[in-house]
Amino acid sequence: MKIDYSKYDFDRSLERIDEILNSSDYNYEEKKGIPSESSLTFKNGFYVDVTVVFVDIRGSKELANKHTRPVLAKIYRSYISEVIAVMKGNSKINDIFIEGDGVWAVFDTKTREDVQSVFSTTSKISSLIDALNKKLIRKGYSSIKVGIGMDDGESLYIKAGHNGSGINEIVWIGKVVGEAAKLSGFGNRESHDKRTMVTKKVYDMLSQHQKSLLKWNASRECYHGNTIWKPYEDLN
Repeated sequence: MKIDYSKYDFDRSLERIDEILNSSDYNYEEKKGIPSESSLTFKNGFYVDVTVVFVDIRGSKELANKHTRPVLAKIYRSYISEVIAVMKGNSKINDIFIEGDGVWAVFDTKTREDVQSVFSTTSKISSLIDALNKKLIRKGYSSIKVGIGMDDGESLYIKAGHNGSGINEIVWIGKVVGEAAKLSGFGNRESHDKRTMVTKKVYDMLSQHQKSLLKWNASRECYHGNTIWKPYEDLN
């Protein structure tokens, strides 16, 4: 969105900071399930159990050195567009964010089965990346590597921004977000690192079949695997 100019008032800025810092600590409730966005104000928030998935590209600088900017735009648009499409295909999806060359999502997971469905979504993302790479190679472009991180836990759900300006965003705060981001950074980083990394908490909620697809990664202190939805040879 285009932002309109407005003159900055330092004294008013200090007043807004005091207003935020002096607001009540009791405006933050625990909820089972994610409340509607309309229930958020600039003075409240909700503690919610969620599952978070991060997807991040490895070797961005190398890609930039190998290709023209128009080609890079095509690669990134294809990757971001279809990772979002896969995430949206899970009925528990709540929020999706794009940060640089990373895409991450928050899922409203209330049961073990919900968490298992999100793990299946990470496998679909893996197969999507494999299919995209086939198409990139056919075009003479470089294939891409990604890391996928997944965690489950409590997060604080708030609205933040500049009150009255129309500039605001939903913000998810807490360890679960940082842990999923950290694990995505480990995915495919070294030769012994698999693509998908999940915390022990996630692993403990998976089905026996899903658990069988993962191994303990002692150096990263998580479970990892190259899980897929469709075999590579079946991809177009």
